[in-house]
Amino acid sequence: MLPLRRFAGACRRRGLAGIAPGAPREAADAVVVGAGVVGLAVARALAMAGREVVVVEAAPSFGTGTSSRNSEVIHAGIYYPPGSLKASLCVRGREMLYKYCAEREIPHKQLGKLIVATGVAETAKLDMLLKNAKENGVDDLQMMEGSEAMEMEPELRCLKALLSPRTGIVDSHSFMLSLLADAENLGTAISYNTTVTNGYIGDEGLELHISESKALENHSVGSPVSPQLILFPKLLINSAGLSAAPLAKRFHGLNQVFVPPAYYARGCYFTLSQTKSPFSHLIYPLPEDGGIGVHVTLDLNGVVRFGPDVEWIDGGKDVTSCFLSRFDYSVNPTRCSKFYPVIRKYFPNLKDDSLEPSYSGIRPKLSGPGQPPSDFVIQGEDIHGVPGLVNLFGIESPGLTSSLAIAEYIVSRYLR
Repeated sequence: MLPLRRFAGACRRRGLAGIAPGAPREAADAVVVGAGVVGLAVARALAMAGREVVVVEAAPSFGTGTSSRNSEVIHAGIYYPPGSLKASLCVRGREMLYKYCAEREIPHKQLGKLIVATGVAETAKLDMLLKNAKENGVDDLQMMEGSEAMEMEPELRCLKALLSPRTGIVDSHSFMLSLLADAENLGTAISYNTTVTNGYIGDEGLELHISESKALENHSVGSPVSPQLILFPKLLINSAGLSAAPLAKRFHGLNQVFVPPAYYARGCYFTLSQTKSPFSHLIYPLPEDGGIGVHVTLDLNGVVRFGPDVEWIDGGKDVTSCFLSRFDYSVNPTRCSKFYPVIRKYFPNLKDDSLEPSYSGIRPKLSGPGQPPSDFVIQGEDIHGVPGLVNLFGIESPGLTSSLAIAEYIVSRYLR
C-alpha cells in the first residue's frame, strides 16, 4: 500500500533497475493496473506463480468501482452463450469461489435462485434458458410449475420457474480483502492514488507513464500529462475495469483496431423498507436489454434489494472522468416509479412507498443499446501482437463470480 513517492523505491528494493533523468524510469516484472476483484485475483495468481507483482490503482482503496457496486451474487452460468468465456469462466469460477470462501471462512451463502415467467409468452424462454444452461455444464436446474415455486415462496406470483440451487451471495469486500492479503503476503506491492495515464510500445517494450491521481485533479482536457514515474514492465495486465478501454486507447503503438468501443450502463438499486424479507431465495425475471432484469437479491444480513435497472450514460472523454472514476453514482429517487410495475409482475404485494434509494453501479459494456450482449474480451500477444500486454475488456457480470477463473486463465495462457 505504497504512495507513488515510495513506489519507485519499492521497485529498487526488489532489485529492479532504474535509469534516466527527469521522471524516474524503473523496470518491473509484472504490473497489474486496477485493484478491483479481477485485478486482485490476477495479482494473487501471478504472485503464486513466482512473479514480482506491483498493482497500480487510481482510487484511494481497492474495489471502489464495479467490484463493490453490484448484487454480490455468485452466478451459476445460466445465461451466457455456450463456448463463450463468460460461460466457461463463470462455471469454473463459481466452483473456485465457493471453495475459496469455505476455506477462508469468507461470509457467503448458497441461497438458490428462481428465474420466473410471469406471462404465457415467457414460458418458452425458460425452456431456452434450461437448454442453454445444460450446454454450459449447469445440469442441476429444475423446471417448476408456478404452484411449486409459489409454495416455496408464498409472496411470489409466476406461471413457471427455473430453480438454480447453486446460485448464492458473497461478501465481496471480505473476498477482495482476502485476495489482497494473499497477494501482499506473497510480496505484491500496491500503490493507491496512482494513475496510469498512457503507455508506449516501442523498442524497449512496454512503457507506462504514471502519475499521482491528485496531480490530475486540475488537468485540462486535451493537454498532455507529464509522468511522475515511468515503468517498463515485462508483463502488463490492463484490468482497469471502467477505464480499461480508454487506457488502451492511450497506448501509443497498439493497433487501435483491437480496442473495442466502450459503453457504460448505470444500474440503480432500491432497498425494501420492511424489515422482514418476503423471500428466502433470489428472484429473477427473464433477461432484458442490457442486463438480466430488476431482480430480488438478499445481502448476508437479510436486507432485500431490487435492481439494477439499465440507464445508458456517457463515459466521459477526458482523463479525469475515465481514470479517476468521475461517474455519477447518485440514485435518483424518482427512478423507483419504474421499479414498482416491473417488480409487481412477480411480487404483487409490493406496497406503495416501500422502496428506498440504495446505491448504483456502472457496468463496462462492449455492446450498446439494442445490440446483442458481448463476451468478456481477454487479449494477449496472440491477438494484438504486443509481447507482454494483456488487456481485459468488458469485465462486467459475471466478473465477480469468474474472478479466480479469469486469473487462472491468464496465468495458464500468458505467463512465460
